[in-house]
Amino acid sequence: MGKTPERANNDRSKSPLADQKSAAVNEAPAARPGPRAWPGRLAVLREANFARFFLGYLTSLLGTSMASVAVIFAVLDSGGTATELGFVLAAGIVPQVLFMLGGGVIADRFGRRPVMLTADAARCAAQALLAADMLASHPPIWVFAGFAAVRGAGDAFFTPALGGLTPEVAPAAELGNANALLGAARAGAGVAGPALAGVLIAAASPALVIALDAASYAASGLALARLRLPPRPPGPAQSLLADLRDGWAEFRHRGWLVITTVQFTLFNLLTWGPFLLLGPVLSQAYLGGARAWGTVMACYAGGSVLGGLLALSRRPRRPMAAATMASFGFGVPGALLALHAPLPGVAAGALAAGTGAALGGAFATTAEQQLLPSGTLARVTAIQTVSAFALGPLSFAAAGPAAAAIGARTVLGFGAAWCTLSAAVVLALPAVRAVGAPPASRPG
Repeated sequence: MGKTPERANNDRSKSPLADQKSAAVNEAPAARPGPRAWPGRLAVLREANFARFFLGYLTSLLGTSMASVAVIFAVLDSGGTATELGFVLAAGIVPQVLFMLGGGVIADRFGRRPVMLTADAARCAAQALLAADMLASHPPIWVFAGFAAVRGAGDAFFTPALGGLTPEVAPAAELGNANALLGAARAGAGVAGPALAGVLIAAASPALVIALDAASYAASGLALARLRLPPRPPGPAQSLLADLRDGWAEFRHRGWLVITTVQFTLFNLLTWGPFLLLGPVLSQAYLGGARAWGTVMACYAGGSVLGGLLALSRRPRRPMAAATMASFGFGVPGALLALHAPLPGVAAGALAAGTGAALGGAFATTAEQQLLPSGTLARVTAIQTVSAFALGPLSFAAAGPAAAAIGARTVLGFGAAWCTLSAAVVLALPAVRAVGAPPASRPG
């Protein structure tokens, strides 16, 4: 499952297979509360542990979203070229690919909170030192790249641990709502962060924004430190490599998990990567440029917020089938660009895709957390994430030459067609359709 569209499971919009959809997403009457039930949908925030974690995590997300813009402008303002900026951005991604599997193993072995606290401390220190360096001088590119690598390494350990910590801080009955709120928080920070960063950079400097990001990691760490968690039982006396093998065995023995992970690995390669790369090209060619593309991506993020809210208190009887049906919408914005649709149409397609992304992601994540043994969640999350994004760099490298050879519209159209076909195939597989609503408690 990916994260390109929020784990890509989220971007699962409406399938034309109406009969199958109604069978898969049909919910018990209690899962369809009216408008007055909205406070109940947010009941998970009354759980002290989850509320503390959620506020700290939201603060960190907002700081990170702001800092991503600040770093770009700081590099460019210091005279950096596009190539040097690419080097800095790559420096933040490579450690995630290299260390995430190890991060999942360590989180399951030593505890999710200690790993996340260490990751927050390292990222806080990196951003604080970078901000101080920027205020004192004009750092060379290697300094930006070095601190980006530290942040990326922190992300590699924090991300899989998050997958395992959520069931520890949210009541079992509210786990679906917890995942929906976390997804909405990620999307909301993605909308608000860049806008706020633009204002602060214009009023002060990129260094201030990066310093605020350091403070946001400190806030996240403080929230984690205040969690009250039960003692963690000691794990088996075996090597870390044996732990990784156990996590891999847990992953590969779940056919539905392997199938959906492969689906999103190929989706990122053939659909989403080309869309992110060629979308701005077509936007520049006929939609009006950067402002139009910003509108499209803002609509996608807004749809993700909406989808996260719609996922609250919904428990489909066949969660993986429901999540897969949401993936029919992944290719809609790319298809509309390929057809040279006007901006309102492309933006509406992005809104629908984002809504499906959040819905599908919440359903799939909750099912995984409740059906998999809790002691393997961080390792399985790491395996899924690395698998789903392993071909991302290849997608970015190949989409440009492919567009030059056969045209950007053809590449995007193929990606949209692949998305629809693969979702239909996955939905037809019994291993995916047979996954029922998770029990109230998770396996140990």
